[in-house]
Amino acid sequence: FVSHGKWVGMTTTVTTVTVSTVTVLGVAAALGVIITLTLVGLLVAKELASATPGERGVRWSHALNVGVIPLLLAFLVIVGVRLADVL
Repeated sequence: FVSHGKWVGMTTTVTTVTVSTVTVLGVAAALGVIITLTLVGLLVAKELASATPGERGVRWSHALNVGVIPLLLAFLVIVGVRLADVL
C-alpha cells in the first residue's frame, strides 16, 4: 500500500516476517544445543554409574535411561531435520 509515495505496508510485512523467522531459528538452534549437551551429560553420568561397583550403580544406570531415551529421540529428530536441510 502507498502512503506519501512510499510502499509502507510491504516493508512492514517483510520486516515482521524476517524478525519472526530469525527469532524462531535462533530458538530452535538454542534448543538443539541444550538437548545435545544434556544428552551428553546424561550419557556420561550413565557410564560413570554403570562403572560403579554394586547394586547402587546399576540402579542409577537404569534410572538415567528415563532421561536418555527421550533426549536421544529428540537428538535423532534434530539430526534428521539438519540432513533434510542439506539434501
